[in-house]
Amino acid sequence: MTLNDSNQPMDFIRVAVTDDLKAGRYDRVHTRFPPEPNGYLHIGHAKAMCIDFGIAAEFGGRCNLRFDDTNPVKEDVEYVESIQQDIRWLGFDWEDRLCYASDYFGQLYEYAVMLISKGKAYVCDLSADEIRDYRGTLTEPGKESPYRNRTVDENLDLFARMRAGEFPDGSRTLRAKIDMASGNINLRDPVMYRIIHTPHHRTASEWCIYPMYDFAHGQSDSIEGITHSLCSLEYEDHRPLYDWYLDALEIYHPRQIEFARLNLSYTVLSKRKLLQLVRGGHVKSWDDPRMPTLSGLRRRGYTPEAILDFCDRIGVAKKDSIVDIALLDHCLREDLNRRAPRVMGVLKPLRVVIENFPDGHVEDVAAVNNPEDPSAGTRTVPFSRVLYIEQDDFRENPPPKYYRLAPGREVRLRYTYFITCVDVVKDAQGNAVELRCTYDPATRGGDAPDGRKVKATIHWVSTAHAVPAEVRLYDRLFVKEDPDDVDEGQDFLANLNPHSLEVLTGCRVEPSLAKAKTEKIYQFERLGYFCVDPDTAKGRLVFNRAVSLKDEWARVEKAQRVG
Repeated sequence: MTLNDSNQPMDFIRVAVTDDLKAGRYDRVHTRFPPEPNGYLHIGHAKAMCIDFGIAAEFGGRCNLRFDDTNPVKEDVEYVESIQQDIRWLGFDWEDRLCYASDYFGQLYEYAVMLISKGKAYVCDLSADEIRDYRGTLTEPGKESPYRNRTVDENLDLFARMRAGEFPDGSRTLRAKIDMASGNINLRDPVMYRIIHTPHHRTASEWCIYPMYDFAHGQSDSIEGITHSLCSLEYEDHRPLYDWYLDALEIYHPRQIEFARLNLSYTVLSKRKLLQLVRGGHVKSWDDPRMPTLSGLRRRGYTPEAILDFCDRIGVAKKDSIVDIALLDHCLREDLNRRAPRVMGVLKPLRVVIENFPDGHVEDVAAVNNPEDPSAGTRTVPFSRVLYIEQDDFRENPPPKYYRLAPGREVRLRYTYFITCVDVVKDAQGNAVELRCTYDPATRGGDAPDGRKVKATIHWVSTAHAVPAEVRLYDRLFVKEDPDDVDEGQDFLANLNPHSLEVLTGCRVEPSLAKAKTEKIYQFERLGYFCVDPDTAKGRLVFNRAVSLKDEWARVEKAQRVG
């Protein structure tokens, strides 16, 4: 027995596990992470992983990865593979304990036969709609099925014939015989098995009846010797059924404990809704960087460290609440600020000609790779007579408190010289297309020997050396904090943000990025953190903005401390 000796705060789950070990209820800790292979994992699953794998590790125990693959209609090998990839990406390891509910189909069938033999399960011919009608409501008891009192022998025969494939889908179910008047609707003769003539991704056509989650879950826990079955809060009302099955079968009994699931602002974390976004073409794929899936977050530029930090900060609660997505962004900024290399890139280029800089001359400029990490050193960036700067870094008629470039104004170019705008070249529509500037050679390195100051430093790239790039700017996928806040007759799709993606194709980045590798993350100075997208492999340099430099969460936190 190993008690928790980590620095983790003792939330209610850790307290319960500690108490169980001290009382001798269990002599070890063995948890499981049980995803359904019917979609990609999302950040809510990351929280569950931190609890399942994390608590096992803290107590010197084990955690299984078990796929709850009991519905072949919705499952796919693609999901199995993506789930394993995401778990490993976050840094968790199930070692040799990869399990499937389908591993236990034979044993689960025998368990069902045992319950029938005990008179605690029966074959029912009611349709799904009829079962729903017979179930009753929260205020009214249910009605017993007319098939509830079949004999044990009749039920055994019908169940065996269900197993043999004699009956069509939906024609019969196996139900537990519990209490149709129970105040807990989950105990009103729940369905244990249904008929599905669909090949399974692992067992092919070996089975045509499949156990329901509530029947498979507890028994799978028991078979694997799980001590603590840690579930999200929606399974609290299912716990009496979890306990009933184990007690009725008289088999080893794990303990189920529920915690609040993650709810994130401006986000949906229902796999059904995420699948609807993908199949409806509202996003490009499961790994679209706007999606809260772990593959989408990874493609956008989120790091495992930032996600784990986020999960640690939100902790483990007993009641549902909504977490501000700005906290997730804050965790990412804190992580990337420490280790992302700095580079210069211009998203909306404006041409600048330095008239008194020698034509054809190129200077090598030393640029700091990361001011937070002196060991990162410097890199060389070419500087020449013709540059690109951001369009937003120039105003012909600057508003108050605008300190960047304007006619007659002097600014600092990052790592190099002071320049002054002396003329503006415009197109036929009156838009500035080129700035004519002069530079002060005495300001090399960014300071003036006479002590004069400028109020702005702007970034740049040399036009002759810059590398073309596409940059994808992402915003919230939904316009409302609660996407389900809709008018009558609408669904969450009504709150989709039509401006959640902006694609910029004329960007220019410094030449050091010419061979940037997929998923490498950089800070574009003054602009934000950007991740190299896999589309880069198709012959063009593509970046996704992971997060901007502005940190609303830190600003709010600071205001709260001051207040």
